[in-house]
Amino acid sequence: MQRRAIWIYPLALLFIFTALHALRAQDQPIEVKVHWDQVVRVSKTAPSIMVGSGPGVWRGSAAHDQIFRSIKELGADEVRFAGGGYVYPHYGVAELAPPTATTTSWDFSKLDPVTEDVMNAVKGHPLVLNFTTIPAWMFKQTEPVHYPEDPAKICWDCARGKELRDPTYREVADYFARVVSWHVKGGFTDELGKWHQSGHHYKIDYWEVFNEPDLEHGFDPPTYTRLYDAVVEAIHKVSPETKFVGISDSYAGGHPDFFLYFLNPRHHKPGIPLDMISYHFYAVPGADESPEVQPVTYFYQADRFLEIVGYIEAIRKMYSPKTGTMVNEVGTMLPEDWEQTKPDYVFKPIRPSYWNLSAATFAYVYAGLAARGIDAVNESGTPSAPGTWPTIALHDWQTGQPNARFWALKLIHDNFRPGDKIVNAESSSGVVMTQGYVTSSGERKLLIVNKRDHEFTLTLPEAQGGKLEVVDQTTGSNPPASSKIEGQSIKLGGLGVAVVTLPK
Repeated sequence: MQRRAIWIYPLALLFIFTALHALRAQDQPIEVKVHWDQVVRVSKTAPSIMVGSGPGVWRGSAAHDQIFRSIKELGADEVRFAGGGYVYPHYGVAELAPPTATTTSWDFSKLDPVTEDVMNAVKGHPLVLNFTTIPAWMFKQTEPVHYPEDPAKICWDCARGKELRDPTYREVADYFARVVSWHVKGGFTDELGKWHQSGHHYKIDYWEVFNEPDLEHGFDPPTYTRLYDAVVEAIHKVSPETKFVGISDSYAGGHPDFFLYFLNPRHHKPGIPLDMISYHFYAVPGADESPEVQPVTYFYQADRFLEIVGYIEAIRKMYSPKTGTMVNEVGTMLPEDWEQTKPDYVFKPIRPSYWNLSAATFAYVYAGLAARGIDAVNESGTPSAPGTWPTIALHDWQTGQPNARFWALKLIHDNFRPGDKIVNAESSSGVVMTQGYVTSSGERKLLIVNKRDHEFTLTLPEAQGGKLEVVDQTTGSNPPASSKIEGQSIKLGGLGVAVVTLPK
């Protein structure tokens, strides 16, 4: 016991010293410097949103109108609509049963309303469309998949299967070609030669080939690449102007083989386009981490992800430099989300500060991806609710009111767009990130992210008379607060995301 006390005493002193040092650091103003003549790159990054198909966007839900109103007002390019099917098969799979000699099961009655509402909300802006799920009957199954009779019932087992029953992949390719034809050609001819009329003549800017195929079906890179080629070839015959997004990887750091294989043109059929690739990022803390520790974890994981992006970019530039990149699911989670598939799952209320931590993480990742030349960054996602990843929600699942995550996205979207010059900026403390921009209209702006749940004072000598817009824990679920900067410093609340527009 005495020996243990000898060790504990200096450790306690070290802890106290560290804590006092941190407190003193909080009292010291953080100096921000911007080198306006040092252009890092011209941004080509579109800040955007990911929309799925769940109860919140079904017509008749209390949240429906507000969610789509906010999406329309956001006005983002490259919105990603990942149609349901993974957990709500009736809302994402258009042919739930295989055709027989006399019948087919084609049914778009649940898919169409959500798709129509998305199309109306993003009208005039490029859209990435992805009906994510391959019908389960196309896979070899030891037991058939039984879809729930109630379309609103979650089915975690309805997207299983790894080996396709048609080794040529023609069955899958023809299915998705018909889905696209339904949307762009006014209808399609089914397997029995019958015409199905839709009346739709949408423009599909991008078609993303599956969602997280490494996770949902465990496809290896060669299998996915052959499937991609088959689907793209079939869709191109129906919609020649559509471009394509490939890979849609769930965990970029764990699957370098996907990028090495897919981006090599030698692994594709001649003439198959490699327009875009996509992958995702979610920061997730350990189950035993307290709210005080979680900010360190989230931003550490964000830094690691940005390092991985640099590696992927090197692969892309080496094999297929004309291919673009979308990181079209960016978010955070709490460990409780991983319990939702269990029968005894009970939703735990989410603390209000979490939404600001998540918003700050997104803003930080967006800044890093913009500096690396990524084409689109989509915040994930809506709709989400208890039982379907509630901690990635952008809207209140009962009212549709946007939360801090959405408002941070809108703050970024309204201030920073492709064509802006990103300039070198720095702060005197690593707990505050700052990135400078000269917009296409000539305005000088700063994006600032507070990585800690403490208020800091920032010195900005150039900012007097400028405008400050902030999303923090005082704004809650309201739009960003806006104020005129009176002096040469600002206060940024814990986990705050701010945009400073300097006076002309």
